[in-house]
Amino acid sequence: MKKARRSVVLLFAVALVAGLGALAAQQTAPAVKRTVLLKQDMTVPGREAVMVLVELPPGVAEGRHTHNAEVFAFVQEGTILLEVEGKPNATLKAGDYFYIAPGQVHQGTNTGTVPTKLSVVFVAEKGKPLTTPVQ
Repeated sequence: MKKARRSVVLLFAVALVAGLGALAAQQTAPAVKRTVLLKQDMTVPGREAVMVLVELPPGVAEGRHTHNAEVFAFVQEGTILLEVEGKPNATLKAGDYFYIAPGQVHQGTNTGTVPTKLSVVFVAEKGKPLTTPVQ
């Protein structure tokens, strides 16, 4: 009986430690940070401009996605590997810029050792989601 109780306690302790480890990994995993700096209706009917600061920690990828917007981006700091469907991959550094057409599948990955910061302006369809994930 004591052996069975000890086994149950040991099994519970192992499960608890494994669960806490998984929770800690989820909480500390770096993620893309997007800060909306300005959101403004445009004089063009049905359009709005959205200015965003995007920060990618080292080793982090945005995940493949599209936008219901024209995207104009400027690399402020760091480097980014830009993958755009139908185009060759490009590694961009501070001072570089790029354009993404509406509906174009793409992904940015920080392949460097320091955070990457992008200034991004979206000319978006008002009322539609800005970003749509793609599998």
